[in-house]
Amino acid sequence: MIPSESNPRRERVHYELRSTGIKSETANPLRSGIHTRGYLPHVKREGASYFVTFRLVDSLPKEVLLKIQGERAEQMQRFYARQNVVEKAGAVRTKPEALEEIEREYFRKLETFLDKGGGGCFLERAAIADLVADALRFFADERYRLDAWVVMPNHVHAVLWPVPNQTLSGIVQSWKRFTAREANKLLNRTGGTFWQPEAFDHWIRNEVEHARCCGYVTDNPVKAGLCAAPGDWKWSSAWRGEAK
Repeated sequence: MIPSESNPRRERVHYELRSTGIKSETANPLRSGIHTRGYLPHVKREGASYFVTFRLVDSLPKEVLLKIQGERAEQMQRFYARQNVVEKAGAVRTKPEALEEIEREYFRKLETFLDKGGGGCFLERAAIADLVADALRFFADERYRLDAWVVMPNHVHAVLWPVPNQTLSGIVQSWKRFTAREANKLLNRTGGTFWQPEAFDHWIRNEVEHARCCGYVTDNPVKAGLCAAPGDWKWSSAWRGEAK
């Protein structure tokens, strides 16, 4: 297991946060900085937009997740082994983009499995998908700007910008808490865990990346074979019937 201080996202963003004005780690990390609630580091930059993914608790079997995490760990071990050789030779360190590519590959593997529709896929039920879609839109333009979103059978993607005095963590937890409670009512379940505790979030660095993330979100149903065009998927910001 690679120690936490060698996490690729953590090392890359420490540099980026410092270079963009965040110098003190004593600041509230839910607004600007790095925090964690478990395995994943969560990076926040006040005033930034984010790409966020949260999924159903049974959407990714533990053995699959461990396999994907193990593959990333092996990549990281090789990366840091190369870094040690480079540093001993007095050469220039590898650019942060190499760490970013490892993280992107990890996310792509997770997404590929999620798009296969693993688990109970409660979100493919229209009433529950409607519930989640309504929750995402409920405080839009009040607590956050919602630039793109989609409800898939076993996970949700959103691109959003929290307004001042709102945190991404608070927004996502509010979505999950409300929808879990109401979805369990629709499923006639009592106390059943609905969402995986941790969400995946990514700080969007620039407009090019923002456009790419929005395109990824709205194209996800097409990529997963659920519809022919983004506008055909009802539970998405791209749906042709969505009020503009």
